[in-house]
Amino acid sequence: MKKMTALLITLAFPALAACSDGDGDGTGGTGGSGGTGGQGGGGGSATGPLYALTTQVFGANGGDNTSYILVTDKLGGDATLTLDNGVEIAGRALGVGPEDGGAVFIVGDAGPIVTRYDLQADGTLRAGTTMSFQGKGIATIGEYHGQFQFVSETKAYFFDGATAQVIVWNPKDMTITGDIKLNELVIADTTLTFTAAPLRLGDDVITFAAYRKGPEVPSRSAVVVVNGKTDQATVVTDDRCGYVRDGIEGPDGKIYLATEAYGSAVHRLNEANAAPPCMLRFDPTTKTFDAAFHVELNTLFGGQTAGSLIRGPGNEAFLRVLDESVFPIMPDTHPRVLASASAWKWATVTLGDTPTAEVLDAAPNNGSVIPLQFGDRSFVSLFQGQDSTKLLELGAKGPGEIALSTPGLVFSGLKTR
Repeated sequence: MKKMTALLITLAFPALAACSDGDGDGTGGTGGSGGTGGQGGGGGSATGPLYALTTQVFGANGGDNTSYILVTDKLGGDATLTLDNGVEIAGRALGVGPEDGGAVFIVGDAGPIVTRYDLQADGTLRAGTTMSFQGKGIATIGEYHGQFQFVSETKAYFFDGATAQVIVWNPKDMTITGDIKLNELVIADTTLTFTAAPLRLGDDVITFAAYRKGPEVPSRSAVVVVNGKTDQATVVTDDRCGYVRDGIEGPDGKIYLATEAYGSAVHRLNEANAAPPCMLRFDPTTKTFDAAFHVELNTLFGGQTAGSLIRGPGNEAFLRVLDESVFPIMPDTHPRVLASASAWKWATVTLGDTPTAEVLDAAPNNGSVIPLQFGDRSFVSLFQGQDSTKLLELGAKGPGEIALSTPGLVFSGLKTR
């Protein structure tokens, strides 16, 4: 058993070997009990907020990876954390659940298993019921925590790219209650992935789908809207650019979407493999793309490569801009390495009919970022190779100072109380 007194975050992609969207060995983890007698993860107080995070520690000399679920009452404070008393999970795991729900649901790359861990009064986690998605054709669970959306105490969704469906399940009873087929998303011999950061507008869960085909990014974007009351899904596609997997609600009530840094990196390395990174606009009321709105991201930055539209704690909009003086492009550079390189500056974006952008003075870091927001606070995690993570709090003007340093790579987290 190892430990981590830890914290909640937004996380960036690591280097190629640890990527988390199906390109490498970092997708998912195993559900199952851990700790002594299925308990562990203690690190919090008897009262006040508690946070659970799941971190991955890579095995020495290419050995097996191990994940740890950790519970803490610390959130910020420029602390240096250590490993201790975590619930140990073999492989790469994700910890998901509803905010303040008193439970963490552990899933991962060993199989289609979901295990519920309940928060105890003393701040520890106790392993409870386990269920399987195998009967719905799911072989493994990975990629992103955002694929799990908790609608109510008795309803949750799991968006699965490999089978192009939404599994409807009951997190209270730990039973599967249905599925929603998304056949309109299927493209032969092409990998379908979903965003790490869906939107919730009223009863609607709104997620964004993207595609990879070997070294190419097809020019196809998709928005999936699922009504949380009726379980009815609407799929809307657009062919003007690809890997449009980030979205934010603008001041006009429209959703602005943009190419994620991986798709931008693919285009930068070989323009024939992807359309220019772009921003699109979607009307959540009419469920249509705005055919007149199409902005190539590089036009906002004098031709520089840009991508990854990120929401701030107050719904501010940020883009990432590649600084090639920090990371020179080599002939054999892989797009995942480029997207993960600490060479992407931050820029604020004013959304509207004619978007504008301003590059910030903040130090460059990873381009691909998975945002996590807890109440009115957001964090950005920076992976230090494959060994540790540094956390920055994201404010209205971009990332601040380092708030926390911790061993391992933190891929998911939530506020449990």
